[in-house]
Amino acid sequence: MLCTAHSHVCPVSTPDSPTGSEPFTDLVRDADRDQVHAAVGQIGGGRHKVTAVSTHAGALVIRGSGSRYRRTKERAQLGKSLRSKVPRASHAELPIAGDRPDPVALLAEQAVTRVPELVPIRYGRMLHSPFAFFRGAALVMASDLAHTPQTGLTVQACGDAHMSNFGVFGSPERRLVFDVNDFDETLPGPWEWDVKRLAASLAVASRSREFTDKERRRIVTASAETYRQAMHEFAEMGHVDVWYARLDADQAMVDLASQLSQVSLQRTMAGLAKARTHDSLQALSKLTKVVDGQRRIISNPPLIVPIEEVLPEVEADAIYEVIDRVLHGYRETLPASLHRLFDQFALVQMAHKVVGVGSVGTRSWILLFEGRDSGDPLFLQAKEAQPSVLERYVGKRTFSNQGARVVAGQQAMQASSDILLGWGRQDAVDGTHTDFYFRQLRDWKGSVDVDQMIPSGMTAYARICGWTLARAHARSGDRIAIASYLGNGRVFDEAIATFSERYADQNQRDYEGLQRAAANGTITAEVGL
Repeated sequence: MLCTAHSHVCPVSTPDSPTGSEPFTDLVRDADRDQVHAAVGQIGGGRHKVTAVSTHAGALVIRGSGSRYRRTKERAQLGKSLRSKVPRASHAELPIAGDRPDPVALLAEQAVTRVPELVPIRYGRMLHSPFAFFRGAALVMASDLAHTPQTGLTVQACGDAHMSNFGVFGSPERRLVFDVNDFDETLPGPWEWDVKRLAASLAVASRSREFTDKERRRIVTASAETYRQAMHEFAEMGHVDVWYARLDADQAMVDLASQLSQVSLQRTMAGLAKARTHDSLQALSKLTKVVDGQRRIISNPPLIVPIEEVLPEVEADAIYEVIDRVLHGYRETLPASLHRLFDQFALVQMAHKVVGVGSVGTRSWILLFEGRDSGDPLFLQAKEAQPSVLERYVGKRTFSNQGARVVAGQQAMQASSDILLGWGRQDAVDGTHTDFYFRQLRDWKGSVDVDQMIPSGMTAYARICGWTLARAHARSGDRIAIASYLGNGRVFDEAIATFSERYADQNQRDYEGLQRAAANGTITAEVGL
């Protein structure tokens, strides 16, 4: 295990929570999703009377006069029994149906709900490289993963667990931690899909770095092996200990120092030091300037556009009246203990900001607030939350707000979350609405530079990501059943490595398809932005 220091524990959602989400459970799901029956009686040496046995979301739930019971032995037996139904070697398969949806058509479907003027920028960014395409093609891969073998064991899935969606950020205790950091697509779903998305991203990125076949396989196998080994470790831990487990970036560097070259180690340490400078003060100096004695966000269309320029025909007072209503709703999603903190900041200005690759075209805003004076800024990001790409394949969940879905999923998977993480909604006069989630724009955030990685560094990084993903899944899924299914051998690891290469081949074909679409005018792409 890389590190299991302590951190903030986030509460589990319940049906009565403001999110309206389903409760997360680490109980077993029956592989065939059949109802589980058992006799009503007494267990625990007769100390507790069992009054009901049922399933909730496919998980075994025993209710009675005592606590809910989680039968460890039965969970391990279930995981092992699934090997005959879903052989671990079968995860190497990539079934491609003859009626496979056209990837360009899937991307065009997503474009319908996005800002039309920004869609060409999304295509342009995806055309930068096969890896850039992969980053933006979460829906395409979800469509493919829906046809791959799965055990029926579910977790709170990231939905887009590629290698660049892991990184460092500041915990509430002001420690630099490493974790999954993108949850736009989070939803309860198969644990295998996240593992395969991570593995495929490592294979695609390794190809972009021109690593050899052996180097690529070693990298991907390292991620799957570490995921498997970590899941076994978490299966032996108590429930609360799993929720406390986290990866402290400084401690990780101590653990990994022997695996990195001197150049890689120095580059990584410099990256961590730089991440600690990424805060609201740094954003203030980079994104704003003083105009007539006031801080204003610098306009850089189409990437950054102050809201007064986005809506030039609307009076500023009317604009900020609407924003104040949205912020009031956001404030109510924060813990009551943070209301006073948020109330001490005054909104200065707001601007639209293009972010990422796959997210380009969604409505994403940055909001500048001022605290005790101009030297005490706060930058928040309000990012539109649309339905998860997993939804059409795993079914809808009972969230009334997509922003709430993102926040609930993030808090379920992360060991430490942004204290200002929340959600809101903007209602339109025509009865439609746009859901958002809010977070700090920069809070010691940092990520790897894929273009600078060497094989040894990529291998070490793959192990960190594998451990982190296992911990995230162990918090919400049945870690005992998953660990038992994976076993101690390397069958699963090798299967995932084979799958990753097959998917990298498919990703290359899809990337070339987008290139042809741009060349023949099917899509319009703006490159270099």
